[in-house]
Amino acid sequence: MSKLTDVPKRILIGRALRSDRLGETLLPKRIALPVFASDALSSVAYAPGEVLLVLSVAGVSAYHFSPWIALAVVVVMFTVVASYRQNVHAYPSGGGDYEVATTNLGPKSGLTVASALLVDYVLTVAVSITSGIENLGSAIPFVVEHKVPCAVAVILLLTLMNLRGVKESGSLFAIPTYVFVVGVFIMITWGAYRALVLGDTMRAPTADFHIKAEQEGLAGFALVFLLLRAFSSGCAALTGVEAVSNGVPAFRKPKSKNAATTLTMMGALAITMLVGIIALALVTDVRMAENPGQDLLKGGAPVGPGYVQDPVITQVAEAVFGNGSFLFIVLAAATALVLFLAANTAYNGFPVLGSILAQDRYLPRQLHTRGDRLAFSNGIVLLAGAAALLVVIYGADSTRLIQLYIVGVFVSFTLSQTGMVRHWNRHLRTEKDVDKRRHMIRSRAINAFGAFLTGLVLVVVLVTKFTHGAWVALLGMCIFFATMTAIRKHYDRVAEEIAADETPSDETIRPSRVHSIVLVSKLHRPTLRALAYAKLIRSDRLEALSISVDPAETKALKDDWERRGIDIPLKILDSPYREVTRPVIDYVKSLRRESPRDVVSVYIPEYVVGHWYEHLLHNQSALRLKGRLLFTPGVMVTSVPYQLESSEAAKKRARKRAEWNAPGAVRRGPVERRPKEPSGKS
Repeated sequence: MSKLTDVPKRILIGRALRSDRLGETLLPKRIALPVFASDALSSVAYAPGEVLLVLSVAGVSAYHFSPWIALAVVVVMFTVVASYRQNVHAYPSGGGDYEVATTNLGPKSGLTVASALLVDYVLTVAVSITSGIENLGSAIPFVVEHKVPCAVAVILLLTLMNLRGVKESGSLFAIPTYVFVVGVFIMITWGAYRALVLGDTMRAPTADFHIKAEQEGLAGFALVFLLLRAFSSGCAALTGVEAVSNGVPAFRKPKSKNAATTLTMMGALAITMLVGIIALALVTDVRMAENPGQDLLKGGAPVGPGYVQDPVITQVAEAVFGNGSFLFIVLAAATALVLFLAANTAYNGFPVLGSILAQDRYLPRQLHTRGDRLAFSNGIVLLAGAAALLVVIYGADSTRLIQLYIVGVFVSFTLSQTGMVRHWNRHLRTEKDVDKRRHMIRSRAINAFGAFLTGLVLVVVLVTKFTHGAWVALLGMCIFFATMTAIRKHYDRVAEEIAADETPSDETIRPSRVHSIVLVSKLHRPTLRALAYAKLIRSDRLEALSISVDPAETKALKDDWERRGIDIPLKILDSPYREVTRPVIDYVKSLRRESPRDVVSVYIPEYVVGHWYEHLLHNQSALRLKGRLLFTPGVMVTSVPYQLESSEAAKKRARKRAEWNAPGAVRRGPVERRPKEPSGKS
């Protein structure tokens, strides 16, 4: 069965890579830019439209505020990029905002940041894919008519591409991202040349439309609130900035310098494109409305529900290049494609963050493991499932989904920059070098201003978007926070329960009579119990077997083994492909080949748990091993159980169920025969 599933797996994602080839998957800056910055770069395709959509509530006269809103977004973008340049130099390990907040503000703040980022990554995939579907739908009606299945299909395709590995997916995504960037710059340059030098009049397809204002003559607080809401929608252009700081380990050396350079390039490109598109939108008289069928008027009458509103960038491209021209088609195609590929930022950020959280025991340990192609496969699949669920629930509607957006990213921005201020304060207390202190003070000032500004934006976003859907993002953050807290408590409780005692106890190894192969991952109570049990069984040899996947953990196991003076030989098998099952199977088969008439007995320590969800967190490797070993001739498999405290609760529940009698249960069973009465006949 494994061979049947292995063949299509290799066709789809390629051959497995050895652990020592991890360095070959590191990214140069030219590939890292589209991999980690595609979200921020592609957001200029919909951020200007979101600004104009909100302003249209007050009518076309409110459009003259859009340059000032764009300027405010640029200031925030510049501040965030400058702040994150400090982050990548101070914390190059890839923990990003989570590591900064945890180290400087405490575990709860770190977990809050992690929850916010996980929600934001899921929304990044959902929003990017649905926006791309809507852009593609303007040219292909079939896509609009089947938005949900098409969006889910694109998510599956991106998932498959990312399962092939970071470098391969990055190479695939680089070309359309650069085509999009070059296309937008050509559009801005050619549009500016036509307007300023040639004096041409460029008009968007909606230039002759009028907007029916939902609330005319806004002033005072109502106008300020509308402008703040438009600003918060425009801040969608900042999503994805944090992905670079989370992905520093994926860069080639010097990692921090290359990451900082990529951040700067991303910020410069995004700012220029955002300002250029909004300027051309005003010059070409683009008209947008939240309810285009009702609020867009042509000849004094609504355009009707059948009207499909094209995005701002598509309308500007048509005005600058001409409808149906070669450059218009290229840019339209590149825009739709780069919006799909913008989800790749989340596909690189979510699995890495999930791996770090799993290492810190906040998520199941399976998320910490790299797959065949050295990508965090489990995290990629989890992200795809969550994003596809959102797309289905919200009907692949980007207008509804985008209301949930950017809350999480500004939570992480604010806490991260606050943590960086504490980071510099801590180092300034001990640093004596004048030049280094001057650099730290400058960095602290940048991060302090970043914390203030992003905190202010977060308040604006929460106030203006809470009733429009931001509460869903907050609910998602709370769910992630509660789930990860519960998982960490469970792992901590189990670790404390199974910790090996320094003093002799019932679990320590006794002088005994037996031998076999005992599988060992760590030296704790379950392992000690398995070793003690194996020594009681009569056999010719007894050895402990461990698979080396992480060199640091293997060294710690050897040191602990020698320190305790365990009188059982410990054999270490190297696993270059990070597999656990196959090296054990191969080793057992080699023993069988050497002595075909011998029996190999394998002892596997296992936890006994009392809740269904705990099975997801434990014994996964043991189940796979038993499934393979049980079908290997001449091999005995013995599970050595270690009952956790939760199993006692399960016993009590089982006892109660056994003692409970359902109504009518007393009548179950055979019917007693009554003696036959005499008939009275003679």
